[in-house]
Amino acid sequence: MNYQKLDAALAMALNDVPDSTTPSLTVFIHTEPISDNAITVLQSFGIADVTSSKDIFTATLSVNAISQLSEQPWVKHLQLSQQLRLVNGVRRIGSFGVS
Repeated sequence: MNYQKLDAALAMALNDVPDSTTPSLTVFIHTEPISDNAITVLQSFGIADVTSSKDIFTATLSVNAISQLSEQPWVKHLQLSQQLRLVNGVRRIGSFGVS
C-alpha cells in the first residue's frame, strides 16, 4: 500500500476495518487523466460511470481494493468520504453577519 496517497482520515480508518475483503469505506479517488486500461481497473472495482473526461470518482471499497488502487501510477490520492453534520445539530441562518 502506498500510504503517501492516502489522506490521514483514510489511513486511520483502515485500522478499524475487521475484514479487508469487504467493501466498507467510501472514498474519493483522485486521478490523473486516465487511459482505457485505468477505466477497466476502476470498473473492475464496481465503480460506475467511468469516463476519461472525469478525474474524481466515488466508490465504496475494501481495504484490499484501496491498497491496489494506491499502487496505480495514475491515482493521485485517495480521500475518505465523511458524513457532514450540522454544528450543534442546529441550522443557523445569518451566522456570518448577514441579517
